Amino acid sequence: MTALPLVFDAPRRGMPPRHLADLSPEEARTAVTELGQPAFRADQLARHFFRGVTDPAQMTDLPAASREALTEALLPGLLTVVRHQTADNGRTRKTLWRLHDGALVESVLMRYPDRATVCISSQAGCGMACPFCATGQQGLTRNLSAAEIIGQAVAAAAAMANGEIDGGPGRLSNVVFMGMGEPLANYARVRKTLDALLTPAPHGLGLSQRSVTVSTVGLVPAIRRLTDEGRNVTLAVSLHAPDDELRNTLVPINTRWKVAEVIDAADAYARKTGRRYSIEYALIRDVNDQPFRADLLGELLAGKLAHVNLIPLNPTPGSPWDASPLPAQREFVARLRAAGVATTVRDTRGQDIDGACGQLAAADRVEGVPSLAVPVPSVEPPLELGAEGDE
Repeated sequence: MTALPLVFDAPRRGMPPRHLADLSPEEARTAVTELGQPAFRADQLARHFFRGVTDPAQMTDLPAASREALTEALLPGLLTVVRHQTADNGRTRKTLWRLHDGALVESVLMRYPDRATVCISSQAGCGMACPFCATGQQGLTRNLSAAEIIGQAVAAAAAMANGEIDGGPGRLSNVVFMGMGEPLANYARVRKTLDALLTPAPHGLGLSQRSVTVSTVGLVPAIRRLTDEGRNVTLAVSLHAPDDELRNTLVPINTRWKVAEVIDAADAYARKTGRRYSIEYALIRDVNDQPFRADLLGELLAGKLAHVNLIPLNPTPGSPWDASPLPAQREFVARLRAAGVATTVRDTRGQDIDGACGQLAAADRVEGVPSLAVPVPSVEPPLELGAEGDE
């Protein structure tokens, strides 16, 4: 397998038209007044957007003569559904979205008895080049705008409210930045998205900070920036190896920032927020699942405010990588727990629709543009192995 280069700067491509969700509330009010409308119309537009209302005819609190002009200027359609696929008896839905320039991204909505979680993408493709991840092997197409990222969560919230997912009407409770892309490589737009997710109506979804998770392969300066800015969202670090020698291969960003630096940054985040961070670890047969590596990981994390999520890898077509067998998983868990490290094994939702972690392959073409793969985790509590739940 040919190694791909790391890509930090997204290719220069045309970004989508301006959208209300790209603006602060103050900027939105200014934009509305520039269109000859009173400033409070911005709040009305925001309320419609965050409720998932897209048809101007349903925005009956706006003057009929102004609806089309306002929505065209500030609520342009940015995400077009190519198709939905469902799994798990209708409780998991994967959506393929086409963006304004033909780029494709995916999100996955997962309903559990006690919550509903959407896994969203922050980039089209990914520049981090992890060899076992289908998305990483596709390369980076471009960053998403804040409105494109936010729109995925808004669509999921509307799907839950409208009863589109098995189980009847409900509420979106959790958002995880674990879809396509490295969120912290698109920092400014992800940060704006966090503001929208956490801000109460009308200018946001009003989620709690503890219900939002930002994942990263370990961009240390960006982790420290997130720490300094004072958000208390959950931090998830995709580690996948406890030693630099192996991690340099599995997670090439490790050639920039070593394991110890990544853990130091995560520890600083935990000290600042009082929240434990999650270590994501894909268990790959005969690659990183050896007992001695479990011991190394246990030594690395012992006494820290950290929790390990072990993810049996889901192979993608043509990939040499495969999941660790169940005995190896059990041994790994036992050794981590013996070291005093809280550990769970993640269930993998949506395998039958290629919706599980690292599994979404570049198999679709829409108007000549290939879709890119999304490593989508599930946050269902562990099945066979049992463990403590996440905080």
